[in-house]
Amino acid sequence: MSRQKLLVIGAGPGGYAAAFLAADKGLDVTLVDSSPDLGGACLHNGCIPSKSLLHLAKLIAETREAKNWGLNFGDVKIDLQAVRKWTNQTVAKMAKGLSTLRKQRGVRFVCGRAVFQDSHSVAVSGNDVVEFDRAIIAVGSMPSMPGQFDIGSPSVMDSTGALRLENVPKRMLIIGGGYIGLELGSVYAALGSEITVVEMAGSLLTGVDADLVRILRPRLKKQFAAIHLNTKVDSLVTDGNGLLAALSGDDVSGEFAFDSALVAVGRSPNSNGLGLANTKVKIDASGCVIIDKGQRTDDPSIYAIGDVTKGAMLAHKAAHQGRSAVESICGADTNFTRRIIPAVVFTDPEIAWCGLTETEANGRGVDIKVARFPWGASGRAATLGRNDGQTKLIIEPGTDRVLGVGIVGCGAGELIAEGVLAVELGAKAKDLSMAIHPHPTLSETVMEAADVFFGVSAHVYKR
Repeated sequence: MSRQKLLVIGAGPGGYAAAFLAADKGLDVTLVDSSPDLGGACLHNGCIPSKSLLHLAKLIAETREAKNWGLNFGDVKIDLQAVRKWTNQTVAKMAKGLSTLRKQRGVRFVCGRAVFQDSHSVAVSGNDVVEFDRAIIAVGSMPSMPGQFDIGSPSVMDSTGALRLENVPKRMLIIGGGYIGLELGSVYAALGSEITVVEMAGSLLTGVDADLVRILRPRLKKQFAAIHLNTKVDSLVTDGNGLLAALSGDDVSGEFAFDSALVAVGRSPNSNGLGLANTKVKIDASGCVIIDKGQRTDDPSIYAIGDVTKGAMLAHKAAHQGRSAVESICGADTNFTRRIIPAVVFTDPEIAWCGLTETEANGRGVDIKVARFPWGASGRAATLGRNDGQTKLIIEPGTDRVLGVGIVGCGAGELIAEGVLAVELGAKAKDLSMAIHPHPTLSETVMEAADVFFGVSAHVYKR
């Protein structure tokens, strides 16, 4: 009896996770990607290189702040070539590991661009034809570049270009106050650039709870030269060796000179050029492939996962969607829409959240109770010299069930996993309060937030 043939298009975190699981389950798997190396944008142009650079930025900040604690390391000397080499080596090592895992599992790999010929075959780079019983589209997304900023100048970068770190501009304009702009702005600021952030909305990180962003913003104001909210970039033109940006907003107006600009206004799904018209797959107005709760498209033989589908564009979401799609292909009744997906902004301090947010609850008219524990009352935060943090719980009145968790502070991205588990398992505030956390740690701020809810926190007085 022949094995079911599965084709996975895209070797990013969603695609390779799906391919590896399918191979473990005995399917005949072919993985196609336009790059010869596995890992996708996350590994090569996103998550991994950006976090490597953010780690260095944090180290630079800590060496400077250590003067306040009695340690003086002197001026930081930055070898840009060595920094690029270290980041590239990290990426190459991880890509090699993925290649080894693929070979161990017997997953066939074809390098090239796949275009659907019909619902059961694709042509790869116009030559090879790969037939399949089922296919998973996992082609990801790309940085958006609005036409008014696409002026053909190497001084205007998207996130991929910024991560190459070819130089450190003296004056850098960040267009967009979302997580990509703030993360990369933090990197370049630590390396010596004067950063100006321009955001059209009235707040940074639109959609993130205001009380979490409020704790981050003072540190960003120290790192950046300027932050302009409710502000537009009306035009961007080359000016000699640099750029001239026309800004108009509440607190700024006129033309300003910059050496480079980073356009960080979001990402777009890579659904064009796949030959989807030759199948029954449908896309929405934004270019996202339409799927159901089991990742099925309107074509019975084709599934889709990750950034090419609607929702948060997160690597961990794509990976779990990939696993869900494979389970569905193997006959399981899956419902990914019920899963709790955490999000992390890797600024310093970090912001992380999961489940229902206070902003969402207020917007939908959902009745909630909020318990907050300030890190000013955390012994561990004090020892780190980082009291700029807060842990909060979103709690359902009557049942005391934990509906969401939000954290701002150093290491928030690591701490949010406990929140995911609590919301996923339907834990109650009492469960977190009664779970003994080690002291002194930042993790105990989750327990302390539950204690605040019941009015029994030893470190926060509640009248």
